[in-house]
Amino acid sequence: MELYKLTIHEANKLLSNREISAKQLAESVLKRIEEIEGKVNAFNTITAEEALKNADAIDKLIQQGEEISPLAGIPMGVKDNICTSGIKTTCSSKMLENFVPPYDATVIERLNTHNAILVGKLNMDEFAMGSSTENSAFKNTRNPWSLERVPGGSSGGSAASVIAGQALFSLGSDTGGSIRQPAAFCGLVGLKPTYGRVSRYGLVALASSFDVVGPITKDVTDCAIVLNVIAGRDVKDVTTADKPVDDYRTALKDDVKGMKIGIPKGFLDKGLDSEVRTSIHQAIKLYEKLGAELIEIDLPHAEYALPVYYIIACAEASSSLARYDGIRYGYRADDYDDLEELYKKTRSQAFGSEVKRRIMLGNFVIGADYYEDYYLKALKVRTLIREDYAKAFEKVDVILSPTTPTSAFKIGEKREPMDMYLSDIYTVPVNIAGLPAISIPCGFDANGLPIGLQLIGDLFEEKKLLQAAYTFEQNTDYHKKEPIL
Repeated sequence: MELYKLTIHEANKLLSNREISAKQLAESVLKRIEEIEGKVNAFNTITAEEALKNADAIDKLIQQGEEISPLAGIPMGVKDNICTSGIKTTCSSKMLENFVPPYDATVIERLNTHNAILVGKLNMDEFAMGSSTENSAFKNTRNPWSLERVPGGSSGGSAASVIAGQALFSLGSDTGGSIRQPAAFCGLVGLKPTYGRVSRYGLVALASSFDVVGPITKDVTDCAIVLNVIAGRDVKDVTTADKPVDDYRTALKDDVKGMKIGIPKGFLDKGLDSEVRTSIHQAIKLYEKLGAELIEIDLPHAEYALPVYYIIACAEASSSLARYDGIRYGYRADDYDDLEELYKKTRSQAFGSEVKRRIMLGNFVIGADYYEDYYLKALKVRTLIREDYAKAFEKVDVILSPTTPTSAFKIGEKREPMDMYLSDIYTVPVNIAGLPAISIPCGFDANGLPIGLQLIGDLFEEKKLLQAAYTFEQNTDYHKKEPIL
């Protein structure tokens, strides 16, 4: 077996037993990147030299008999909106094309402490705005299952790299589904933790009240291992919760007997691809067979989630992106007569069309004339959506839904913005409510493309999510399949 095909826990066992070296593992992954990156286009920056240097250091620790972390020597990729000291963090935008942060994000600090090995920064939709990674200023990342299709977004590079064997795991960010949707399109496990469970310090902001960092992995066990390291209070991020971090591996039990799983009324009706619907129904039947209790629940305000999300998220994005003015850092226009023209030309030349669209919409909804009609109303409906979920979790442990309404679509297929936004219809309500959710593979369509199942948990109930996901995984083999490149 090629080493790049290993899961984290498989590689850790081999490293701990000295059956392989960290350098051999890193070399296998870097060779894989070299062989297929021209097809997949997952990376913006590859850090091969530094990766091999770090692998040598970890091998010395192992030779000295030191006990190693489950992530020690494990090659990882990181979405290019998470700051890495001395390594470019571009957000896949011309605006930050040459930006090199002077510090690490908290999640990177924690992974470095556990001796994970960074092999590169991963392509994404510009400033995390998109659902297909077609909005990158640099390249289109391709889905390894079918190179003519998108890998999802905005963490498309994060998902494509893992399923293609270019990293054993990756980090993504999830504002409205940007971890779960690409995980579903690529046949992987993608976890969006509870808002406040993982530090956002060093994550380039899109919409600060929605953004969450989380892992994309090959299986649920790997997901628990990564979450153990990145979760927890951070004094640099006041939005992180002061709650102890569980050992999430203790949740990996093949048992859902008596677990109450909520099925939202109407979620499996109109707008859902028939093959996705069939796979979700089969997943529901499997949970029932395994002893879970299925309960229909009502989320009456979920139908408003998409407009609420785009109003609030665009308002926050317009504020977050105001800092890119050509003065302090980032791109600066060359030819201008005064300060106002510098601002206009810099932002016009360096931002892509989707970013401009969302800035304009955000400025519109928070303008004095429309603030109450749009932004304030959206905030009120956000509260109603949160209350719907709170009531549902009085009855159930976990809520089940599709991750996406379709499998991966072709590059260039969704040219209208609303068609693209509808890709996130099942994921954005979770971000609105700040809840944890996980996407796991639950089938394949007639074209051999993966289909994702989403499980949603109550606030800080990641352990229940992981147990429900792990049980499904142990009783199916979808996670064992891989694309041929």
